Amino acid sequence: METQSKFSYYPGCSVEGMNKAYDKSARVVCDALKVDLAELNDWNCCGASAYMSIRELRAHLISARNLALAEKERKDLVVVCPACLNTLTKTNHYMAENPQLKKTIGTALKAADLQYFGSVKVRHLLEVIVNDVGENEIKARIKNSLKDLKVAPYYGCQLTRPFGEVDDPEFPTMLDNLLTWIGAKPVNYPLKAKCCGGMLMMTKEDVGLSLTKNLLECAKENGAECIATICPLCHMNLECYQDNVNKHFGTDYHIPVLYFTQLIGLAFGFSRKSLGIDDELTPSKPLLEKHLEVIR
Repeated sequence: METQSKFSYYPGCSVEGMNKAYDKSARVVCDALKVDLAELNDWNCCGASAYMSIRELRAHLISARNLALAEKERKDLVVVCPACLNTLTKTNHYMAENPQLKKTIGTALKAADLQYFGSVKVRHLLEVIVNDVGENEIKARIKNSLKDLKVAPYYGCQLTRPFGEVDDPEFPTMLDNLLTWIGAKPVNYPLKAKCCGGMLMMTKEDVGLSLTKNLLECAKENGAECIATICPLCHMNLECYQDNVNKHFGTDYHIPVLYFTQLIGLAFGFSRKSLGIDDELTPSKPLLEKHLEVIR
């Protein structure tokens, strides 16, 4: 099959650190689906969602540089981080709505021999795989159905908010549908679009731990065997802070947390190693061996 779509790929800072498995599995899956992700040359930090509250103009300038670089490639920009999606999309919207802001940013970009006309659309990889690739192409590549693996589909709070362009803000279904295509069974997960605590782990840890606990408890109560994530920060909070949650609240959560791209890759028959499923803090191998005929 010929390449379906060509995009500029914006990895973002998170997947170059603790979340390398996300980037690794995303590239493997997209290659299998003939989705051409060409990493954006010389990309920089998106400015992060928190930076908008401190130095808004500078944050917009940082984002606009990435958009200008993507526009030179004449491709839409695909991200794997909802915070990056939010920040880059916000800059797009604000420039379109505020002529003075657009002029100020344009002057700054010109100093770097760049310009931006506003033609780039920023998209999350989940939406690309679901809407551009679609159910038939996904199912055609399945080698190992996940055999009713019970998964809590966790979207987080930034994929659908504040612009509502990707899915329903409160009750998204995109990830649920994708999980059923690969044979998994998404459980009822009422907190699927609620906050994980985000960066509160660094500033108000008790609040952050409480929010993460709510998500873990909801997954467990609804029979989930693992949680599927689409966000590097959500993934880190849900996986890395389970011990902290258990210590703080006297709970005993040991729920594997996997990126949605890792679950797709497993269904496509790729090895654990090729998908970066080797170093998770809560081992997933015992669980996956129950649902996969071949596990390497």
